[in-house]
Amino acid sequence: MCLGIESTAHTFGASIVNDGRIITNVNRTYRPPPGIGIHPRKASEHHVTVSEDVVAKAIKSPNGHQFHPDIIAYAAGPGLGPCLRIGATVARALASFLDRPLVPVHHGVAHLDIAMSLGKARDPLAVLISGGHTAMLVHLNNRWRVYGETQDITLGNVLDMFGREAKLPPPGGRSVEDLAKRGHRLLDLPYTVKGNDVAYSGLLTAAVNMFHKGAGVEDVCFSLQEIAFSMLSEAVERSLVQTRRDEVVVAGGVAANSRLREMLESVAKDHDASFYQVPVEYSGDCGAQIACSGSLAFKHGAKVSNADSYVIPRWRMDEVDVPWVPRN
Repeated sequence: MCLGIESTAHTFGASIVNDGRIITNVNRTYRPPPGIGIHPRKASEHHVTVSEDVVAKAIKSPNGHQFHPDIIAYAAGPGLGPCLRIGATVARALASFLDRPLVPVHHGVAHLDIAMSLGKARDPLAVLISGGHTAMLVHLNNRWRVYGETQDITLGNVLDMFGREAKLPPPGGRSVEDLAKRGHRLLDLPYTVKGNDVAYSGLLTAAVNMFHKGAGVEDVCFSLQEIAFSMLSEAVERSLVQTRRDEVVVAGGVAANSRLREMLESVAKDHDASFYQVPVEYSGDCGAQIACSGSLAFKHGAKVSNADSYVIPRWRMDEVDVPWVPRN
């Protein structure tokens, strides 16, 4: 039984996972005012305020029974330093008080672990799309290998940054998706794919400029989504053909976008590949992903002392040993 602590950015979460089954999943999210991004200090203050209540609820069942975790896992990175340190501090305190092993977890690996565990995928092309990652990955020699990625900003940041410029209610990605459903005109925006990589900065700048010049926000959101998602879909399709995988797994916060899921599922179907998407309730940052990954990592020997429980704000996916991914 693993207690997972998530605190990489705007969400502080805690979850109990027992032998791969999610028992509890409690999360509280910091929401900045419209037009303002996440301030690390403000978000970390939010985490301090809600952490006790979140953990207390996560370790209790609906009938009031208190769980006693065997492992404490925490998100060690990547993420915002002040936010990561709050989660690590809470995890250290719990591990010390309960005399339990402490397991550091890579936040991006955790997104894929929960998606693969719930979808029962074995050896997929993994598509990780969030505020911190936009990458196509395959598992080889005990690590996730990046086969294609963004060359500048992530897809999640594209949507959030446009949302801030347009003064849309946070989270920006959800607001953009809602407005895009009312848009109809495809505007002339840049489309940049370089092999298996994508580049989004020119698209974002052009979309922001069009909005400020008076283009309808619904049409800008519609066009921004269609072009950004088409770019990713092209890169995913090329990666799928080249890696010869017969499964596609989609994970991360942007995986909650229904239009993007539709486009990526179509790519998989065109190439007779099975398609797995993380359930929407677990697509964003949450304690369940950390608990799921922490329990898998512990079974393969991962743990640290309190003194060595560092946080790593910048931490690439291909720098982490992941020996537990199932294979055919």
